[in-house]
Amino acid sequence: MPKPKGLGPAGLSRAQVQTDDGWTKRWVQSKHQSDYGKFQLTAGKFYQDKERDKGLQTSEDAKFYALSTRFKPFSNVNETLVVQFSVKHEQGIDCGGGYVKLFPATLNQEDMHSESQYYIMFGPDICGFGNNRLQVILYHQGKYHENNKTLKCRINKDTHLYTLILRPNATYEVKIDNEKVTTGGLEDDWDFLPPRKIKDPYARKPRKWDERQQIEDPEDKKPEDWEDSEFIPDPEAKKPDDWNEAMDGVWEGPLIPNVKYKGQWKPRIIDNPNYQGEWIHPEIDNPKYKPDPTLCHYYNISVLGLDLWQVKSGSIFDNFLLTNDEEFAEEVGNMTWGLRKDVEQQWRELYEEMEKKKEAEEAKKKREKERARKEDIWGLDEEDEEDNEEDSEEEPDAGPKQEDSAKRASLGKKDVRFDQKDEL
Repeated sequence: MPKPKGLGPAGLSRAQVQTDDGWTKRWVQSKHQSDYGKFQLTAGKFYQDKERDKGLQTSEDAKFYALSTRFKPFSNVNETLVVQFSVKHEQGIDCGGGYVKLFPATLNQEDMHSESQYYIMFGPDICGFGNNRLQVILYHQGKYHENNKTLKCRINKDTHLYTLILRPNATYEVKIDNEKVTTGGLEDDWDFLPPRKIKDPYARKPRKWDERQQIEDPEDKKPEDWEDSEFIPDPEAKKPDDWNEAMDGVWEGPLIPNVKYKGQWKPRIIDNPNYQGEWIHPEIDNPKYKPDPTLCHYYNISVLGLDLWQVKSGSIFDNFLLTNDEEFAEEVGNMTWGLRKDVEQQWRELYEEMEKKKEAEEAKKKREKERARKEDIWGLDEEDEEDNEEDSEEEPDAGPKQEDSAKRASLGKKDVRFDQKDEL
């Protein structure tokens, strides 16, 4: 593991949360609810190294999760703060959170819940197709503020590395897999403060301001022979001799299509010589705006928590890191997520291929069984199945032994395939 160039207040660069076999001593399960979901330590179904790639995995469907770990309190005042972790949604998450939260030291870990005050919430938040956001929610003066940009997270089954950087000059950066996805100013991308500028309440658009880019040519005239009547009276129609206007009303001949009809006439369009452009409302300095040099200055940061809801469980969280050294964070990412990503992807593809073959074989057997059932109009196969069941009852010891040996042989084959993948 690389070492940071320098330590910040309270040893910030060393606040790395390990996920190993002793994790239950460092992480606290909240008791605010009795039915919180449980985490387990595992590398999952596909990985590079079975031990080194272990992380905290959600294990129960349709559950809230509330787990946290405490470390020595620190502040990011006049310091860069880097929040970094990896998460793998190997279950193919459809709706649920994959983010972390940073809490103040005052948090009661055994009572942590979704309403507990936090400083930072950062990470994937997925619910339904297309609704996959990368949340960056920051606490300021009693309110939570979402980033005004629409940031997208990764939604495949591979492990991804998420990094948030808050700098003392009130700028930030977000990276996924050590690649920058956005950067900017805290004031610009969050509504922490009133806007610097507002529209002048006394300014009004001039009544004669012309915003029309094009107009009808005032000199264009409709030709005298222009026919714009689609139907005309039939010139050959005659009023019946017995037509009585007193009784029948005024006689109107039938209409026929006008063969000279040219459509509705419209004057040609020309550029407006008086066009002044779109009127822009002038702005003035906002008297309510006051710069705040303490934006995102957090004191006594002391708890990292996983406060989540997941419909389908299976997400694995790992490689948690809090530091004040951006380069160090990038190196850690390359030496953890970076080393595993290619092998893990190859293993996942192999695993999914094996699963597809298994499903195809099971579907084929099911179709063959269904076809045989339809063709067996005399029910002979059912009698054979009943005879086989009777034979198995007469010899209770033979069946289980054969079945057990078959399972072991099958399991052995699977183990061989997975061990081969380990060597990738």
